[in-house]
Amino acid sequence: MLAIPKSRALEATLKAQLIAAVSREVARRSLTHGELAQRSGLPRSAVTGILAGSLQRVTIDRLLRLVEAAGLEAAIRIRRAA
Repeated sequence: MLAIPKSRALEATLKAQLIAAVSREVARRSLTHGELAQRSGLPRSAVTGILAGSLQRVTIDRLLRLVEAAGLEAAIRIRRAA
């Protein structure tokens, strides 16, 4: 069994949720990867890779730039551990 630290698992889940939200909004608004790249300041190739689900070398900062470029706002909820 592969043990993954909780923090790494949470980071991967958060990234996947952000990518899914951006992807849905891009489809809803019929945005191209080029438009999203221009709005976010990221290279189009990076946007295409991220929206294809590649999590390699993807930072939360880059994802938040895409969230904003897609016209969305992210919110994080923090709670006490059980």
